Amino acid sequence: MDNQRLLIWAFFAMMAWLTWQTWQQDFGPQPAAPPAGQATETEAVPAVPAMPAGDDDIPELSAEGASEAVLPQAPAEASQPAAAAVTVRTDVFDIQISTAGGTLLGATLPEYPVAKDRPDEPVTLLDDAVGGNYGLIESGMRAADGGAEATHLVIFSAAQTSYDLGGADEIVVPLTWTDASGVTVEKRFTFRRGSYRIDLEQVVSNNSGEAWRGAEYVRIKRHSAEQERSMFDVDSYSFIGPVIFDGEKSEKLKRDDLLDDGPYQYSSQRGWLASIQHHFVRAIVPTPGVDYRYTVAVSGDQATSTAMRRNLTAIAPGSTETFATTLFVGPKLQSQLEEIDKKLKLTVDYGWLTILSQPLFWLLSFVHGFVANWGVAIIAVTFLIKLAFYKLTESSGRSMAKMRQIQPRMKALQDRYKDDRQALSQAMMDLYKREKVNPAAGCLPILIQMPFFLAFYWVLLESVEMRQAPFALWITDLSTRDPYFILPVIMGAAMLIQQRLNPAPTDPVQARVMQIMPIMFTVFFAFFPSGLVLYWVTNTVLSIAQQWNVNRVVEAEAKAKKGGQKGGQKKKDA
Repeated sequence: MDNQRLLIWAFFAMMAWLTWQTWQQDFGPQPAAPPAGQATETEAVPAVPAMPAGDDDIPELSAEGASEAVLPQAPAEASQPAAAAVTVRTDVFDIQISTAGGTLLGATLPEYPVAKDRPDEPVTLLDDAVGGNYGLIESGMRAADGGAEATHLVIFSAAQTSYDLGGADEIVVPLTWTDASGVTVEKRFTFRRGSYRIDLEQVVSNNSGEAWRGAEYVRIKRHSAEQERSMFDVDSYSFIGPVIFDGEKSEKLKRDDLLDDGPYQYSSQRGWLASIQHHFVRAIVPTPGVDYRYTVAVSGDQATSTAMRRNLTAIAPGSTETFATTLFVGPKLQSQLEEIDKKLKLTVDYGWLTILSQPLFWLLSFVHGFVANWGVAIIAVTFLIKLAFYKLTESSGRSMAKMRQIQPRMKALQDRYKDDRQALSQAMMDLYKREKVNPAAGCLPILIQMPFFLAFYWVLLESVEMRQAPFALWITDLSTRDPYFILPVIMGAAMLIQQRLNPAPTDPVQARVMQIMPIMFTVFFAFFPSGLVLYWVTNTVLSIAQQWNVNRVVEAEAKAKKGGQKGGQKKKDA
């Protein structure tokens, strides 16, 4: 009975939380309008945001008339060529690189369609057009003392306009810029087979007669807007926005906080920054062991700008310096993210249960390596979790079975002492003590297991491996709802069976709530991804099997005990 009460409270707590989230979205405080002088939707997107004050004298960039739809360019000159785009095709994505600053202004993922029924419409992670997909990765070299600088505003030259990986393992795309003073900057983008990693090198050659002083910078710009959430769309609760790592901990930066508090800034030798959405990430990982300064800012409803900049570097005449940065534009494949930086897998948003979710994801991936089906892997891992907690849940099950056996006697006591609550409480305690039943024994095992089941829930929700993965029969995509609502109905039926195995609540109100809970859960889970429903169905079926077995054992023990008592009484009578 206490287990059922716990389930009821857990259910209502979840519903209250979802209701609060929806209320906050629709009626909560809205971000203040941007103050005068701040960029709006129709104004220029600021370039590299202001950095913390330091001992260098590198000026900050200005947008110079750039708009959200038009790529920033240097002031027009008669001899300056127009910006062109260099296209790069690999086995995993199609990239567009502008000769204006070497900006990544387009990235689509042919292996990841927007929806399974739209295979010809790939996911877009970078796009220079206005809209929800708007995103750029800009890079450049800023110079101190008014020296020559190859920012994202200048025009580079390209040896060719298209590159195709073909049968090669990697390709290098070079872009070159040369100043009249003799300073040359070459940008090299390296792409590899099967990888969403992009290695960016900015090679500065100082062929002038004096030292060149400057700094490398890279930034991500993305469309910024309020997230629209729906309690019937679990995908909408995935975080969209910037994530930073300062060398010690990672942190998601909320849009409203950035609008209210201003730019977020930090410095680190082991940091990185990223912009995430459900299943996908754009990340910048600079050279480790080197001081970088980071800034994350929001410009009204226009863009979130996430930038990093190296400290001032001096290059002597006749010398060359290479500034290396790793970019990642693609799905949150943890194996590839870990190859770049062990902590980069934190962009997979498992929330506060990451410490449990990461091992569970490893286990799920390990099992998938044998069964080659994510649905079967979900069933197998749910079984393993249930097996790991078998002894713990067995004690809970025995408590519920004993409560079920003494329920008629409890009902008789309630009828006898219906007008005397103190006497009823004492009689109930005496009954529990006599029958060696602990009503609270069933609660602790459930509470201990809850974090593990919630962690597995987030693994199934956030891991890109589940996206559009087929299971069997009509379940062709574990990341979307069951098209025929068969799994949710099975889950509701399983919950009804599970209730019949447990002691029924003696309180009429609780009894009515328990009766409608399977219906409410069925409706609620009807809109959940089928992978999550499959997990819940499997867990419920295993719980039914375990409780049935425990009930059978407890009943057999009770009969044996009763038979022993009768036998002892006969011997005493004789």
